Amino acid sequence: MTESDVTPVSMPKWGLSMRSGKLTGWLVAEGDSVAAGDELADIETEKITGTLEADTSGVVRRMIAKVGEDVPVSTAIALIAPAEVPDATIDQLAAQARAAIDAGLPEEEEGSGPVVETVEAGGRKICYAGAGSSGDVVLLVHGYGGDRNSWLFLQEPLAARYRVYALDLPGHGTSSKDVGDGSLALLADAVLGVLDAVGAPRAHLVGHSLGAAVVLTAAARSPERVASLTLFAPAGFGELVNAGYVRGFAEAQTRRELKPVVGQLFADEQLVTRQLVDDLLAYKRLDGVDAALAALAGTLLDGDRQRIDSAATLRALGGTVPVAVAWGGADRIFPPEQAPLVVAAEPSAVVRVIDGAGHMPHMERPAEAQAAVEEAIVRAR
Repeated sequence: MTESDVTPVSMPKWGLSMRSGKLTGWLVAEGDSVAAGDELADIETEKITGTLEADTSGVVRRMIAKVGEDVPVSTAIALIAPAEVPDATIDQLAAQARAAIDAGLPEEEEGSGPVVETVEAGGRKICYAGAGSSGDVVLLVHGYGGDRNSWLFLQEPLAARYRVYALDLPGHGTSSKDVGDGSLALLADAVLGVLDAVGAPRAHLVGHSLGAAVVLTAAARSPERVASLTLFAPAGFGELVNAGYVRGFAEAQTRRELKPVVGQLFADEQLVTRQLVDDLLAYKRLDGVDAALAALAGTLLDGDRQRIDSAATLRALGGTVPVAVAWGGADRIFPPEQAPLVVAAEPSAVVRVIDGAGHMPHMERPAEAQAAVEEAIVRAR
C-alpha cells in the first residue's frame, strides 16, 4: 500500500470567508477504527463550534494538530489509512502536514474571499454571495435575525457540486433594513430578485425558520421557477412557537441579555461563541434594525402563537415540487412535534427529525442537513 491509500483529515472550510479553525478537542485516539460519518474532532470557527466527521473508513494513524491550535483550512490535522500502510509512509506525510500547520496562514491575496453582489428587489438593496461555478442553482434563505453567514457549514460543501447563493433578507445582514409591513410577499420579492440577478430561471430553494415560509411563498408565486424545496425547522406548521425567544431577540440590547436568548437556538448552548453574540449585537445596533425586527415579529406572532400558515401554502402547491424537511429533535423555537403537519399538508414530503439538533440543524448537524438538500435535488430530476 502507498500514499494513495492514506486519507488526510483536513481542517474544513465552513463558510466562504473562513481561513482557519481552532481544534478544541479530539473525539478519537490514534489507533481507533472509524467509519464514514463518525465524529472525529470539535472545531471552533468565529461563529460557532462544529463537529468534524470522517469522510471515509479506516484507522486513525496519526493525529497531527494539537488541541487549542489554529490550523489553516484544507491543512491535514490527522491521517486515516488501513493498518497495512507502512509507518514510514505515514511519518513522511505527517511531517509534511505538521510543517504546513507550523507555517501558519499564507498571506491573503488581494481580491480573495467571497464576492458580495447586490440587486434591487422591490425598491430595496438585497445583498448575496455565491460559491461554485457549475451545476444546478441552490439559493439559501436564512431565518429571523440571521444572515447569509447562517449557512457557513453548508454553502461551501454544496458548492462542490452546485452553484450556491446565500442572501441577506430585507432587514438583515448588509441588505436594506426597510421591511415595509414585514410581509412574506415582500421577503419573497428578495428571493425572486436574486434568482433574476444570477440568471437562474429555475432553482432549488432552501429556507430556515422564517426563511422556510419565505421560500414557500416564493414557490407559490412562481412555481415554475422552483425545482425543489428544503425546509429547516420551518415556521408556519402548527400554532406552537417560543414567542419569548422572538420577542427576547428583538428586545435584547446587551451581551448579558442576548447570549441566553441565542443559546435557545441550539441543543448545546456551549456552541455559541462570544464572537457570534458580538456580531449579533453589532447588527442589532444598526439603524433600522429595531423597526425591522419588530415588524417581522408581527409577521411571525399572533399573541403567543404562530401567525404564519405555511401548511396552507404547501397544500396549495399540490405536490408540484419535491419537499424535504429537517427538524431538530431538540428544537426549542418550533417544537418538532409539529413536523407531522408537513406530511399532512403534502404526503410526498420527506421529513427527518435530527437527534441532537435544536433550531439550527444546518449548523449543528451539517452533514445530515446537506443530505436533506441533496435528497430534494435528486428527487427533482
